Amino acid sequence: MAKKIAVFASGNGSNFQVIAEQFKVELVFSDRRDAYVLERAQKLGVRAVTFELKEFETKAAYEKEIVQFLDKHDIDLICLAGYMKIVGPTLLAAYEGRMINIHPAYLPEFSGAHGISDAWQAGVDQSGVTVHWVDSGIDTGQIIKQVRVPRLQEDSIESFEARIHEAEYKLYPEVLISLGVDKL
Repeated sequence: MAKKIAVFASGNGSNFQVIAEQFKVELVFSDRRDAYVLERAQKLGVRAVTFELKEFETKAAYEKEIVQFLDKHDIDLICLAGYMKIVGPTLLAAYEGRMINIHPAYLPEFSGAHGISDAWQAGVDQSGVTVHWVDSGIDTGQIIKQVRVPRLQEDSIESFEARIHEAEYKLYPEVLISLGVDKL
């Protein structure tokens, strides 16, 4: 039986697009109504839904609504791809061991929201990309797969960031295949 995946994103959705062009994505979830990922989903014919935290009394109520929605669609695996909310205990408990994240740094180096710029400002000669299981920490879950991305002498922050993203676009599909997600 094919695994049903949901992609969570808060912004541009470039990783979602790469995934959706290679795998059947059941739905896209965004925490922002203005996220470009919603437009990408529409163009690709993927169902998209948005719940904003400010519409709920508590984060637990917000996540409970998300879980109920995912359960209605029999989602097997959540793929965080630029999802900028910290996953709380309600969602984590419901999808423990079934939620992965891509991070634009070679963890445990440069965890958090600014992995690329933090690596750049630190002056490291390489960074990377990591796909990991999601746990209650910030980018602390068990690593599934990583790849190094060198910082070239001629790099600008923009060229370095572009190469990090290119590595993401290769790594996420490799991990999904390794987890038994069927390609289109």
